[in-house]
Amino acid sequence: MALPFDAGEAFARDKPALHPCPHLDGGFGCTIHHHLTGAGYRGCAIYDCRGAGQRVMTEVFPGADWRRDPGLRAPLAEAFARLRGIHDALELLEAAGALVLPPGLVAERRALVALFHPPADWTQAGLADFDLAAARRRLAGFLRALKDHVPGPGAG
Repeated sequence: MALPFDAGEAFARDKPALHPCPHLDGGFGCTIHHHLTGAGYRGCAIYDCRGAGQRVMTEVFPGADWRRDPGLRAPLAEAFARLRGIHDALELLEAAGALVLPPGLVAERRALVALFHPPADWTQAGLADFDLAAARRRLAGFLRALKDHVPGPGAG
């Protein structure tokens, strides 16, 4: 429902944001999931929300149903976009955990994980108050600092 798509190589038809996919069934499942690529929806087959959609529906808006309350569509989509950005950051931080880093960068990685993954569940207010732009700037600085600690091609 949240994301738009344009007809083309990855999608067989246009779908505006905040509108349900025409292949969504009554239980919020996909009626063509077993043959997405053949039906022209390769974009759906390769997309990964990294669990952000599930967390929005279980933590941020538990029990919400945008079909019964269409006014929830925009807040759900906003929460999804913010949580997807948070999950992207956590994925990068997880990958950085495999590097051999000096103690200062290890500490900054841990602090960033805590920043992007607070001990309590996300709430609508918590997501709205979270300064995602500032957190991303801090993450970008950390990622730049990793350049001397990432093995080059052929290293192993």
